Amino acid sequence: MKKGLSFLLCFISTFSIYSQPDTGKEEQRLLAEGKRLYRSEMASWYGADIFMAQAQDQGFIGGYFSYPDGDSTRCIFYSKGSTPRVIGTIVFDSTFRTTSATSDLLPREFTPLEKDLYTLRTLSGAIVNNDTLFKAYENTQLNLIPVIDGTERNVYILTGSQQTGFVIFGNDYLLRFDETDHLTEKKKLHHDMFITDYRKKGQKGAEQVGSMHTHLPETGEFITATDICTLMLYERFTKWKQYVVAGPAYLSIWDCEKDHLLIISREAMEKIRKDQNPLPLPR
Repeated sequence: MKKGLSFLLCFISTFSIYSQPDTGKEEQRLLAEGKRLYRSEMASWYGADIFMAQAQDQGFIGGYFSYPDGDSTRCIFYSKGSTPRVIGTIVFDSTFRTTSATSDLLPREFTPLEKDLYTLRTLSGAIVNNDTLFKAYENTQLNLIPVIDGTERNVYILTGSQQTGFVIFGNDYLLRFDETDHLTEKKKLHHDMFITDYRKKGQKGAEQVGSMHTHLPETGEFITATDICTLMLYERFTKWKQYVVAGPAYLSIWDCEKDHLLIISREAMEKIRKDQNPLPLPR
């Protein structure tokens, strides 16, 4: 496994010439959705820190969520009660630097988009709390990300680690709603969970240059948008250069330094392997 992964990392620069034309659209779709989720989670990570440091009365906080707004990303906090209002707005630019973020703690009404996102967030919270499909584990938390894109109204649910040094892939879910906010689909995105301790050193104490996980057939062939989101959130901590998601017939290769995705078939990879190295591909 380790030798196969090393092969993938060493020869990643040659992969682009083997990219599969039929996966190009899927690459772009997954990349766009993964980056959207990343923007939301990054704003929530740092927005919560900023708001909690500034808010004098935290007893009225009902919750929060984040969403893209042009080139910026907004994290809003809302009050408790049957008629909640926005009680804090933190706005980030594309760098997500806290020093350049702006905050506004003046109460106001939801915008139409925020009201719809709040509705999705609230409905999903109730579903998660009352459905045995959703699993919670020790030292983790479920993070709900409402997303509205045109007519699509989705809520992604990710599992985040509450322990420093660990990154979690899997135990993630997707809820789909129609335009009247009725649930139309709920599904588990990964049918397993992977917990990686990125503090571990490689051979002879060297930093890990990459890592990987394997998808069961039920999970699907390709990296998920939630995988991409998680990688973008943690890659600066892990110091990984690449990450590989191995499906039954395809490999999804994520460049952690360039935030670039390449999906390549195992058949094409086998051709490269025979030319470059006799080591087997990861299973």
